[in-house]
Formats: sequence, C-alpha cells, structure tokens
Amino acid sequence: MLLKKIFFVAVVLGAVMPAGAQSAKHVVLISIDGLRPEFYLDPSWPTPHLKQLKQLGAYARQVTGVFPTVTYPSHTAIITGQPPGKHGIYYNAPFEAPKGRWYWEDSAIKVPTLWKAVKQAGLTSGAVMWPVTVGAPVDYNFPVRRADGDEKTDQLSVTRPYVTPAGLLDKMAAATGAPVTAEDFKYSNIDHTIGRMAAFIFKQYQPSLLAVHFVQADHAQHEHGRDAREVKEAVAAIDSMIGLVMTTIKETGQESGTTVIVTGDHGFVDATQSVAPNALLAENGLISGNDWKAKFYTAGGSAFLYTKTPGDTAVTQQVAQLLRRIPGSDKLFRIITKEELAAIGANPEVELALAMKKGVVANNAAKGPLVRNKPLGGAHGYYPDFNEIYTGFIASGYGIRQGAALEQLRMLDIAPLICRLLGIPSLVEGTGKLPDVFQTDK
Repeated sequence: MLLKKIFFVAVVLGAVMPAGAQSAKHVVLISIDGLRPEFYLDPSWPTPHLKQLKQLGAYARQVTGVFPTVTYPSHTAIITGQPPGKHGIYYNAPFEAPKGRWYWEDSAIKVPTLWKAVKQAGLTSGAVMWPVTVGAPVDYNFPVRRADGDEKTDQLSVTRPYVTPAGLLDKMAAATGAPVTAEDFKYSNIDHTIGRMAAFIFKQYQPSLLAVHFVQADHAQHEHGRDAREVKEAVAAIDSMIGLVMTTIKETGQESGTTVIVTGDHGFVDATQSVAPNALLAENGLISGNDWKAKFYTAGGSAFLYTKTPGDTAVTQQVAQLLRRIPGSDKLFRIITKEELAAIGANPEVELALAMKKGVVANNAAKGPLVRNKPLGGAHGYYPDFNEIYTGFIASGYGIRQGAALEQLRMLDIAPLICRLLGIPSLVEGTGKLPDVFQTDK
C-alpha cells in the first residue's frame, strides 16, 4: 500500500515537495457529485473548463471509491483519507435515524479532517455545500443542512443558522450587489449559487483550502439516468461555474500559487431492478412490525445487515442461507462477509452486506414483492469494483506535473496529496514517511 501511495504522489506531483521546499498557497478542492471520468475524457461532453484543467495538469482515468459509493461517506473519505469504517460516516443517514436526519455534524467524524489540520497549521479554510460540515472548524462555511420533505421551509432558511461567520451571506450580497434568496437554492439554480459563493470566498478571503461541492449532476442522473439531456445540461452548468472559480483565482493574482483539484464521490448506473431484502426477512419471521431480529439498511446498490443482538452468528447464518436460496440470487447480488467488509474499510457494526449487481438496487421495504422490474433512473452505492461506478480526478496548477496520466488511483489518496501540497502534516499514518522522491522547479 505504501508503494502505491509513493507512486501516486510521485507521478502526479511535479512539486509536492522535498522538506523545506515552498508549498502551495491555496488548494481549491472541487467535488462534482456523480462525476464520471467521461465528463472530461469524452469530447462529446460540454466541459471546456474541465478539459482545460486536464490538459494543463494531471488526471486519472478512474478513481476507486469507498463502500458504499454514496455521497456522505465518500466526501468524508476525501477530507480524511480514511474509509467509512474508520471515519464513522457509514451512509448518508444513520441507521434507524428519524426521517430527515442525516449525518450533518462534523462531530460525527471520528478521525482528523483537513479542516482541523489546516487550522492547526495556522491556515484558513472555506467550504461550500460540503457534506458533514455543520459545526466544523471551517473559517468560511456554508454547510449542508438541507431541508427535507417533512420540513415546511426552504433550503436557505434551514441552512442560514449554521453558516459561519454568521454574516457571510450578507457580505456576499453586499460585495456582489445581488441578494441571496430562497430562489437561489432551488435545484435549477443551486450550482450557480454554489459557484458564486465559492468565487466570493476565494476573492474576499483567499483561504488556504477551499472545498466546493456541486450537486445537480447527481440529481439529474438519479432522475433521468446516466446520459440524458438533463445530465449534460447540469454538467455544463457546473463546468461554467468551475470557469468562474478559475477566472476569480486569476483575477486575484493567486494563479501561480494555487492548485485546483476536481474529483467526485461516485459514478452512476442505470437501474432496472429493485430488491427488497427485508421482505425476505419478514416472510421468515425475522421482522415483525417494529420488532426485528435482523434488518437490512440499504444504500442504493448495497444493503447492510444489522442483527438486534450485535454479533448474533446464528441469525446471520440464517439470513445468509435465506439469501442463497433465492432463485437467481447470483444475478441480483453478491454476499460480502464481515471479513471482506473489514478489508475494504466498511461499517464494522454490520454482520454482512449485499453488493448488488450492476443495474440492481436495494430498498428498505419489508412488505411487497422481493424483486421489482422497472426502469428506476440512475443509482450508485455499489461496491467500487467496476467502471461505471468509478469517479474521476483532475489536478492542475502549482505543484502538479503537466501531462501526468494515471489509470487508477484511490479516493483515499486525495487528502494526503492536499496535505503535501499545503506543507502540513499528513492525516494518514505512514504518508509522512514517504521518501524524498519529488522534484520541484518552483
């Protein structure tokens, strides 16, 4: 594993630097939710700014994510360098959480984050719509604390109390001459708003680390599938906002000392089948109303088995036997053992998991048919071992070797890369001991 990290950093970086060498002044970390490598590899996608960054810097043909490949565990992996089993954000929402209660708070993260590392180094940070950042030690922060279906209010009203500093949005409105309204946070407008906020924060405060999360490409793929017209429109809008951020960096005179990294959290699969593993458990007496001995918690292309008594081997074996008896089960899912879950760094609290086959998703229903066949739009959450679910990576600017191309890298390598660029101690044990294999002409 150490050799892989050395290779990744050595190939990508022209200047992630020998001890004592100059560091990047700024890193702008951009996440496109649902980013697929073809967005910048395929000429048919309307992404001139992504392609410019790729041409001027380094890129990967695929990035291996964490399990499950969903937004909150993945974004937390990006800013910690650790998998869900260590950082503690196992899904988007905790198991058995009340409706609308997701992993919002930074306090849920069990390991050090880039935010804390940057602050400890005496540097500043900013974040726009980055998951799990409510209450995070981010100097300029518009976190994700979104309205849910059971909240009788709008996105802006829900989020405003958690923005830091408290007057950030008012300062942005005064500086840009455009008030921030609830309309700006509707899905048709939200990525434009995110881009404006990111540009304002960089121009006004020039933080050492600015993390930005664009969301509409994910929403469009869920609604319309991987390659619908609406997806290309969403991706084009995000690309234009990345262009705004790039222009702002240049206008502030910080281009030569800034590194821009674009990555994502997962790819997408067009789903046509839905499986309800809890219906199987209910049929066999393991779930009865609110009482249960075993229950699956699903995350798109995956499902995770909890037992009422943790570590209940007998119940776990019973569930495994029931799953194997499903006709054609090998075409629906693969059973992931507890040992395999530990090896990939997934949730340690569950007894086994289901990795759904490509195009199959799981749902939490305990009633109704076990399998439904119908077009379901786009999905993710799958085990990260096939092309469509991989995400992407581009890095350009200070410290990045132009023309470097990687076939594959890990999502977990991104945080150590940022630490090296900023010249701060690595969050991940071992990476600080990498030999001095880097060159710099800075």
